[in-house]
Amino acid sequence: MNDTLIYGIGFLAQGLFAGRLIVQWIKSENAKKSLSPTLFWQLSILASWLLFLYGLLRNDFAIILGQVITYFIYIRNLQLKGNWKKLPLLSRVFCLLSPIIAFTYMAINYESKILLLFYNQDIPFWLLIWGSLGQLIFTFRFIYQWIYSEREGESILPLGFWVISLIGAIMILSYAVYRKDPVLLMGQGLGTIIYIRNIILIKKSKILS
Repeated sequence: MNDTLIYGIGFLAQGLFAGRLIVQWIKSENAKKSLSPTLFWQLSILASWLLFLYGLLRNDFAIILGQVITYFIYIRNLQLKGNWKKLPLLSRVFCLLSPIIAFTYMAINYESKILLLFYNQDIPFWLLIWGSLGQLIFTFRFIYQWIYSEREGESILPLGFWVISLIGAIMILSYAVYRKDPVLLMGQGLGTIIYIRNIILIKKSKILS
């Protein structure tokens, strides 16, 4: 597959991720507090699927790692909001079968794929570790958000989610600079601004309350 198509998939994924943040940002600005809109989670699922594919095509373990962990958390948030079953049956089946198909593909001749992911000549080992650590921290925000939401019984994007997002984004941005990856640069550049804004909105709403 040529680089133009691969980058096209990556930019589309990041465009959807950016779109979910813009939707969340606009709704939060109107409400004067940080919200968790349904469309945020719907766009997250689609964008995650595409970015996972981009990571496979780029042989980039750091990208794949983040999407594997968060994909089902996005689905769980839709369930908490009572909107998962409102999606068309075909869409739900596709969402649930896609990871199985992806892992089956990776399992075929897995040894060569693991070598490509972990010993990619374009990514020094120290950079792979740094990028993977950044993705783990960035991904942990959704694990934190998931636990917090399960405790509250509803889908919420709390202050800790945005703080962890900001830390992970800064690490991934530095990874993207070394990797010269325009897809990651675009996604995290915009995201950093919105993470900071949500932190400000939450702090203001706590002061007012």
